[in-house]
Amino acid sequence: MVRISLATAEQRRTIYRLRHDVYARELGQHAENARGEIHDALDDGNVYIVATAGDTLAGFVSITSPRQGRYSIDKYLQRDRIPIALDDGTYEVRILTVLPEHRGTSAAFVLMYAAFRWVEAHGGTRIVALGRREVHGLYMQAGLQPLGVNVRSGAVDFVLMTERIDELRRRAERLERLLARLERTTQWDLIVPFRRPADCFHGGAFFDRIGDDFARLDRRRSIINADVLDAWFPPSPTVLAALDEHLPWLLRTSPPLGAEGLVRTIARRRGVDPACILPGAGSSDLIYLALREWLRPSSRALILEPMYGEYAHVLEKVIGCRVDRLVLSRDEGYDLDPSRLLAPDYDIVILVNPNSPTGRRVPREALEAAIRRIPDHTLVWIDETYIDYAGRDESLERFAVARENVVVCKSMSKVYALSGARCAYLCAPPHLLERLRSITPPWSVSLPAQVAAVAALQDEAYYAQRYRETAALRAELTAALPFDVVPGSANFLLCHLGNEMPTAAHVVAWCREQGLFIRDASTMGASLGNRAIRVAVKDRETNGRMVETLRSVSLRGCEEIAQRWQVSS
Repeated sequence: MVRISLATAEQRRTIYRLRHDVYARELGQHAENARGEIHDALDDGNVYIVATAGDTLAGFVSITSPRQGRYSIDKYLQRDRIPIALDDGTYEVRILTVLPEHRGTSAAFVLMYAAFRWVEAHGGTRIVALGRREVHGLYMQAGLQPLGVNVRSGAVDFVLMTERIDELRRRAERLERLLARLERTTQWDLIVPFRRPADCFHGGAFFDRIGDDFARLDRRRSIINADVLDAWFPPSPTVLAALDEHLPWLLRTSPPLGAEGLVRTIARRRGVDPACILPGAGSSDLIYLALREWLRPSSRALILEPMYGEYAHVLEKVIGCRVDRLVLSRDEGYDLDPSRLLAPDYDIVILVNPNSPTGRRVPREALEAAIRRIPDHTLVWIDETYIDYAGRDESLERFAVARENVVVCKSMSKVYALSGARCAYLCAPPHLLERLRSITPPWSVSLPAQVAAVAALQDEAYYAQRYRETAALRAELTAALPFDVVPGSANFLLCHLGNEMPTAAHVVAWCREQGLFIRDASTMGASLGNRAIRVAVKDRETNGRMVETLRSVSLRGCEEIAQRWQVSS
């Protein structure tokens, strides 16, 4: 196995001697010298990445940052001979060298990939290199392109080559099978990860219209933000009164260290012990905290498909687990038979109930019965972000604290109208939270969020009324939408567009031009196909505007959309 790492001081001294052996004695680029070493002024600031096999140096590559103000190619070419601009995003990759006994192995390619990842992770936008003519095909295999400029140094001919980082990224994505094999056979000890961490899309594209510098928040009135599932109603009047009266003090004051008062309030309202509650700055905060602590790349996970992408992203892209998907069928209404959760040998089973984007849920009694049959060594994680819309009695919180292996994740965003406050909690037996509590940062929940959450939890009557109103609005929206709507039990609806219509991606883009932001649900599971959208339930007036826009897509917009994106109806 090849190990990739930054060169130590001792390895750098070895590299300078090897450069003399290769580039002076073997290739004749430089004259031999009495020291038996080659290094230059750039080396003090350069990064050297090395490949080693056991204790033996197999190869190396050097990277010059634009912060050094000059490059090796400046020794050979005037800037006006270089047909690209060398700006502050340009990194030079130089001196790619593989020792004779390791030539013909993967060492050269993995060194080039390591250089690319180093530049990409450091914000570089372009790589430039002088590739020796005899091996410049290797540079081209890595994605660099010749610029038609040749350089001769001593007895060696070089080809000036370059490529933008975004193009090299696209090439890397086309070489997935090769990279997967290299990842398995390479000990990667760089601070830069082998894989570029993937982004997880959550919706919220409406801020592109408003502006995320918040200078024109009044623009929110001209759009409908139905691509995220924020509550259509305001927080409880008691929440607003507390914030209104005390906001200046709340903003300048440090909160209770571990949100202890919030924890006690949650425990009292949910009928569990405070030791069974762990608060966090939103459910995403807790997902990243817990799953990264409990799971390893060797772990096996079972998730639902379709299901929103946070869990698959963390499991596959962040941790690197093996992930299996329990596919829910449209023919069966996307309903989950909980007995299917009983597959053996999983480290964790994760489900969202009610599920997103389908809105379907498993009744509490049926889910509890199935979980009792899952062995204690398998963790069961239940995301109940939307459960209160279906009824508080549907929550498994009290069930979870009496089990060895059950965790309930509760967001206070969607059902308490506190998405902007970022507040959530885990409810689980104390032994599962003990380690997580010790690695939770202090003051993880802001003081305004703690105050708002405590006030919200104490106004159950207000929210119960809002949930009843949401159910009525959902029923009205279901009846009015001109699509095949999946009956749900939360504050959103999954819709399937007709086969005569353009794809969901095109419809979503067209709606954005009209100020309506909805979610292309096809990105949340391949089983949904490419004509699935998800829309949030809003107030009656906003729902009417949304239906009008979507009907115009269905009745008038198909031909226009199809022509614009050249999609066949």
